[in-house]
Amino acid sequence: MPQTDAKTIAAQIKKGELKNIYYIYGADVPAVEKLTRRIIDAAVGDNAEFALNRFNGRKLDFSELYDTMQMMPMMSDYNCVLINDYNCEKPREDMRGYTADDLNKKLLDTLKDIPPQTVVIINVTGFEIKSKKGRISDKNKKLADFAAKYGICCELAPKTPQELAKDIAARVSARGGMISIDNARELAEMCLSDTLTINNEIDKLCAYAAGREITRDMLHLMVHEQSDMTSYKLADAVAAMNRKAAFEAIDEMNIDSKNRGEIMGAVTGTFIDLYRAACARQSGRGVGEVMSDFSYKWEFKVKNAFRDSQRMSVRRLRACLSILRDTAVRLNSAPVDPRTAIEEAVTKMLMTRN
Repeated sequence: MPQTDAKTIAAQIKKGELKNIYYIYGADVPAVEKLTRRIIDAAVGDNAEFALNRFNGRKLDFSELYDTMQMMPMMSDYNCVLINDYNCEKPREDMRGYTADDLNKKLLDTLKDIPPQTVVIINVTGFEIKSKKGRISDKNKKLADFAAKYGICCELAPKTPQELAKDIAARVSARGGMISIDNARELAEMCLSDTLTINNEIDKLCAYAAGREITRDMLHLMVHEQSDMTSYKLADAVAAMNRKAAFEAIDEMNIDSKNRGEIMGAVTGTFIDLYRAACARQSGRGVGEVMSDFSYKWEFKVKNAFRDSQRMSVRRLRACLSILRDTAVRLNSAPVDPRTAIEEAVTKMLMTRN
């Protein structure tokens, strides 16, 4: 499956070249969203309200999709169609009376008739596509291959801290500041290579430095690595039943009596995010509904929870939350070493099963 990278797509857009179909996916969800917006802007400009048609991949109506694709553009060069989170493994939440293969075939048949005036973007932001050695290994491969044959398929994997260091240095320089490559790489590592989080931290660091060089001391003063970021590592390790990674995450937290409340809050909050996402997916609710119901500020946080929660059942997540609840009660009701208590809680969570 030949793939195109984001830089090539950006260069094509700059030349005014747009394909009729794009398939965009990858673990770097903010980058997927950014590239999606760039293509939409190129297709419809400021007229997204009239020329952009959005479809929820979990509730896709093929007849409606076909009719929308055939429409002529309104106040723009192209008629743009965005299909978010169509999962070929399970195209609908309620699969009674359907098979994945039949639904996938209907979609591919519909997409074979994209008129020249229409740009179709299929992006994945709410679930994880399985891959081996850089190649899609589940049913989504057929849809990605179709897009690559007739348009463009692009995977946006997270950049390494070394790769991100140059981008960070450039962004800081554009803000009138300065940061060394070594410190930029450390910032990327502290943010787990999450581009949205890195951008937020850059804004905060530049404001604090006020034109001075951003030093390592400033990173450790301003960037909060110890709680939210590392809690994602811990949750991911528990989901994967990876004992080594789980206890490495605990080591990074440097748990003591002063920060035990903050760390317990961050870890519990991460598992609550996963639990809400798992329950929402089970009941057919989407990212936007979860954001609205629970007043989330950052969309990427909810989308990551939708993606990562697929590896844990609702029952297992509920068991993990019960363990964390009991640990919090224990920490607040009796003298106990906080690190020992959290290590025991993680051990119990690793013993749970889907």
